[in-house]
Amino acid sequence: MTVSYRQPGVVLTDHRFTVPLDHDDPAGESIELFAREAVASDKAHQDLPWMVYLQGGPGFGANRFVGKQAWLGRALKEFRVLLLDQRGTGHSTPANRQTLPLRGGPGAQADYLARFRADSIVRDCEAIRPRLTGGDPWTVLGQSFGGFCVVHYLSTAPEGLRAALITGGLPSLDAHADDVYRAAYPRIERKVAAHYARYPQDVERARQIADHLLRHETVLSNGYRLTVEAFQSLGILLGGGEGSHRLHYLLEEAFVRTPQGPALSDAFQEEVQGLLSYAGHPLYALVHEACYAQGDRPTAWSAERVRAEFPQFDAAKALADDGPLLFTGESVHPWVFDTDPALRPLRETAEELAARTDWRPLYDPARLAANEVPVAAAIYHDDMYVDPEHSLRTARAIGNLRTWVTDEFEHDGVRAGGSRVLDRLLALSRDEV
Repeated sequence: MTVSYRQPGVVLTDHRFTVPLDHDDPAGESIELFAREAVASDKAHQDLPWMVYLQGGPGFGANRFVGKQAWLGRALKEFRVLLLDQRGTGHSTPANRQTLPLRGGPGAQADYLARFRADSIVRDCEAIRPRLTGGDPWTVLGQSFGGFCVVHYLSTAPEGLRAALITGGLPSLDAHADDVYRAAYPRIERKVAAHYARYPQDVERARQIADHLLRHETVLSNGYRLTVEAFQSLGILLGGGEGSHRLHYLLEEAFVRTPQGPALSDAFQEEVQGLLSYAGHPLYALVHEACYAQGDRPTAWSAERVRAEFPQFDAAKALADDGPLLFTGESVHPWVFDTDPALRPLRETAEELAARTDWRPLYDPARLAANEVPVAAAIYHDDMYVDPEHSLRTARAIGNLRTWVTDEFEHDGVRAGGSRVLDRLLALSRDEV
């Protein structure tokens, strides 16, 4: 049963689909997918081509837009848009600390979650596409991890695509997670240096907060243990267009005076809690490194191991050497399954996934080289989340792909740039620029 309703300028329709948990076993267990269709009010009864949007992450449901926000307004000028909650996210059979125990123990949970990567997401798309389009191909827009899914789509089911648009999401075709993080830490260091150049007063503020956390156990109101490593992970903000400014405003309200001396303010702790908690997107922590895994080599907590190769990120060493504290970026570490109450029950499951050695290949280089689907990809010049050099190498390996390399936007360009970014990608895919 579908339900339709209206927002300003838009008609929305909720769809629910049943798909196999394992597409290689279509008669086996099934899960539910949720997707929200959006169409412009004045085009609601027109026969429009479809665009499906794949959100970044992994682990995030599709955007909950109000009206024609961000890029959606541009898309609705010519498309009927499907905002898909990828499996395990949003309303699509959620996977979290509350639901995963239904699967059994950590081993069974890890087996289940191994089916929540790009390969399964693409097969979900192909399962529901004929039900909506009557079998016609559709255009896919993939942001960040959604772009990883698009490259898998081009590798395995290009016949389902009319065109492919990718924003900040061209993955390396063959890099292990270790390679991804070896490229990432120097980029993160550059972002931190740029932040401190913009806000030099934050150097001492960050050092003071780190020193306080090293000397005082701090537990936030939701039970999150705010360690110095967790504080450093707030550097994930620096990958967004407004992130440096948001981090600055956060740091400047860190301390208040109390009868017992300086203490971390309630306002600071409340905002940090919202930024660090994985309660709303636990799959991000669980399968983040697995989204790079291919073959028999385990990820084995790659970000944590590779960080040891960059001692400048050690907080205690930075304080002892009177140096600036370096923030970290988009990485998941084993300690987060101890600090975050939303993840603590899933620590053993995460260990099982980190040790797994039977990952399927995600990309087919030969098929990508022969690709005929029009592809347009935005590559952000100093993207903190996805290495631009990896992206450019992949762009050269995919046939019929045109790139737009820009420093106008950060990784969140499709949100910040809205219709301009989508306009550019559509024009590139149509060979109009």
